[in-house]
Amino acid sequence: MRKLLTTAALAAIIACSGVDTVRASATPEAVIQNYSDIALAIYEDSLTTAKKLDQAIEALIAGPSAETLAAARTAWIEARRPYQQSEVYRFGNTIVDDWEGKVNAWPLDEGLIDYVDGSYGKQSDENPFYVTNIIANKKLNAGGKQIDASKITPELLESLHEAGEVEANVSTGYHAIEFLLWGQDLNGTGKGAGNRPHTDFDQANCTGGNCDRRADYLRAASKLLMTDLEAMVANWKADGKARAELLQDPDNKGLTAVLTGMGSLSYGELAGERMKLGLLLHDPEEEHDCFSDNTHESHYYNVVGINNVYTGKYVRVDGSMVEGPSVADLVKAKAAKTDEALKTDLKAALDKMTALKRRAETKERYDEMLGEGNAEGNATVQAAIDALVTQTRSIEKAVAALGLKIEVEGSDSLDAPSKVQ
Repeated sequence: MRKLLTTAALAAIIACSGVDTVRASATPEAVIQNYSDIALAIYEDSLTTAKKLDQAIEALIAGPSAETLAAARTAWIEARRPYQQSEVYRFGNTIVDDWEGKVNAWPLDEGLIDYVDGSYGKQSDENPFYVTNIIANKKLNAGGKQIDASKITPELLESLHEAGEVEANVSTGYHAIEFLLWGQDLNGTGKGAGNRPHTDFDQANCTGGNCDRRADYLRAASKLLMTDLEAMVANWKADGKARAELLQDPDNKGLTAVLTGMGSLSYGELAGERMKLGLLLHDPEEEHDCFSDNTHESHYYNVVGINNVYTGKYVRVDGSMVEGPSVADLVKAKAAKTDEALKTDLKAALDKMTALKRRAETKERYDEMLGEGNAEGNATVQAAIDALVTQTRSIEKAVAALGLKIEVEGSDSLDAPSKVQ
């Protein structure tokens, strides 16, 4: 039986990581080898759970029902957990950053893919593909281009990703699959997620039209996701390109990549673009997993990922652990108080995000927390943002202790006047 860790158990493992003595084997090269081993394990787990998602999608297509749709949704949520822990490998690793948009780009203009509610509108000055509706049309005419979409294949979806050089034209990856499984969330900052019926995939009792092509799209997107994850697994194997690049210069390029990923995910990406922007605007469209209302988990596992690479430990989906020499060991050897302060701030950020996750699971979802006038919900989100900012300042001190320089991804949202209620 697959061993599952509760959030509390996972948090306890992360928290206990701060009591280790400095490993004698913690050279920069050993740290980068372990960092790469963790990356390999995370992407392998992402691939494993994507394969289980694919099996659930095939079961949904073969026998559309409320039960098979629910099972596919559950498999999607489970597939997100390891993947979100991988995002700390962005920013510092060009190979990952150049690839990431194919699997996790957001937000997306739903009208590119499928039918949408009338409130969506019929055109956009910024996006000629705004209501192209790949599923409903075997021939596409957008942006002055004629495209044969008679067969929906992974290759077709890949060719249409960010069509017209518009980032919102997301045709591939986790969020395209999410939209097909849940449909639009039309509830604003009110209660409820997307509510696509299983009959949207039932060719005998079809709702929404084009149920055969919708199934083809979902299948193609799932196959492409697995292919993309297989490519990233290969990059982190013993002879993989991503690992080799860091090991050419572990003392500088390697450690800089680790800390750049930590700082940039913590500050500009998560605290800024994924959280503060939506809070300033009180806009659920800025929610990361907006169709499924799973954003609380995505944010939580981003924070877990930051802890993973600093402490050199990763809990796999089967409950086993990958661990070894860490950046924490190097910082502790150079400046023990800096390491202690950073671990304290990492725990504080994890605690605040755990509180946000618990609120989402017991009281109101993340998009409801963003609502204007929701003082308690807003404060919960802001507390997590503040902890991430504090954590980033400690990461920068660790960088200085190691004699390195990094450039942390910024966000205009974090510099904007706060109107949080």
